[in-house]
Amino acid sequence: MRNPLKDPLDRRLQKIAGPSGLILFGVTGDLARKKLLPAIYDLANRGLLPPAFSLVGFARRDWSNSDFENFVRESIRSNARTHWSESVWSQLAKGIRFVSGNHDNPLAFAELRRVVQDLDSERGTAGNHTFYLSVPPRDFPLVITHLQDSGLANANSGQFRRVVIEKPFGSDLDSAKTLNAVVERVFPPDSVFRIDHYLGKETVQNILALRFANQLFEPIWNSKFIDHVQITMAEDIGISGRAGYYDGIGAARDVIQNHLLQLLALTAMERPESFEPTQLRESKENVLAQTKPPTNLGLHTSRGQYAGGWQGGEKVLGYLEEEGISPASNTETYAALRLDIDNSRWRGTPFYLRTGKRLGRRVTEIAVVFKRPEHALFGRQAVSQLGENALVIRVQPNEGVTIRFGSKVPGPAMQVRDVTMDFAYGHAFTEDSPEAYERLILDVLLGEPPLFPRQREVELSWEILDPVVEAWSKQKVIEQYTPGSWGPDSANQMMSIDGRSWRRP
Repeated sequence: MRNPLKDPLDRRLQKIAGPSGLILFGVTGDLARKKLLPAIYDLANRGLLPPAFSLVGFARRDWSNSDFENFVRESIRSNARTHWSESVWSQLAKGIRFVSGNHDNPLAFAELRRVVQDLDSERGTAGNHTFYLSVPPRDFPLVITHLQDSGLANANSGQFRRVVIEKPFGSDLDSAKTLNAVVERVFPPDSVFRIDHYLGKETVQNILALRFANQLFEPIWNSKFIDHVQITMAEDIGISGRAGYYDGIGAARDVIQNHLLQLLALTAMERPESFEPTQLRESKENVLAQTKPPTNLGLHTSRGQYAGGWQGGEKVLGYLEEEGISPASNTETYAALRLDIDNSRWRGTPFYLRTGKRLGRRVTEIAVVFKRPEHALFGRQAVSQLGENALVIRVQPNEGVTIRFGSKVPGPAMQVRDVTMDFAYGHAFTEDSPEAYERLILDVLLGEPPLFPRQREVELSWEILDPVVEAWSKQKVIEQYTPGSWGPDSANQMMSIDGRSWRRP
């Protein structure tokens, strides 16, 4: 069996990062522990980080370097995807450092600068450093300002300083512009990487391959053949102790503004001239600029909160009963809306977006539902059990693509019924797909930006969502829905008004 870590024919993540270091703010949080630190190790284990790579953690804990090293090791052993290698760990551990401090402490940033300079001398990181802000959005401006004041953001000729910002990128259009002004006052635009981890998923990138590498789909990828598109991101869990972040943000800001509008852009955009960063980003931005908020917010949006009850044999709390949530909270845990794209390809084909917590199952998918053909040839009885043709891109879990079409039922009579044809990544390829954060962290270190949205894209997304959120903020009563269901009644009414219905994944 081939060893993918050593096989020269392996084409996954071929490029290797050059001398560099990563400074991780918020390193003790769940994101760092469960995703970022394991991804760094997995990259090292695949041979994609330089031997001199260095990792600096910045947090409030009163830790020594060895305390932090133990924390990193435990995070990796618990969450890494690749096998444990003592030699890989030993090499990585040589570059691990920790700086204790608060985000508002200039002395801590002075110490961080000293550590970074020492790493340049001791490890050969060549003055190339990336600052990863895995911190609450309210702290972004504070950290950015201290990076500037301490001189950490300054790079000499031939060196780079980059900054990675986790979503959300603001809470509305105005705050997104304000945040960007702070960031780009310190870092040039091509050194700012706005992370949306969905864009690192293999199946999301496969949307481009599916559309543009196959003659089969692109000729019918338009309103003449497609009735509508449904984009779903459903979770079967509640807020999982994230009250401090989630309350006041809600499902629309948390998921629709970034993840789902990114999926819409990739599904609906025109063919780019190339996959060069500028061309790819412009195609996404163009289609978002043509995407209009719902014209009738009362008919074509839905929002709700999960109530308490039974789900999967377990009694669960309602949103208003969760620890840290005010009983008067008006934050939605479910959001759905209809969007229309005003261009010749998609005019007349609505896109329905929905997301929620405590729904029927965990699933993210894009369902492209085709128009019904003329069935006069077969007669009404023959096609009474036939639905619409559909192409469903499964982003998670069980990544792959399903095509639903009609086929004759065996027997003497002409009866046509839905059947499915399925492609699954796990069955079709022997290679493991890199985890999203692996791909994104490596792209940051390489300075390759195609998977990262520009500020223009962020602002266009808020222009779409802001009118919806503003209208919702004036509603004093929010609809409740049963845990384990597929959302509030208004979501089904929203679809039935258009003569359609939600898929049950």
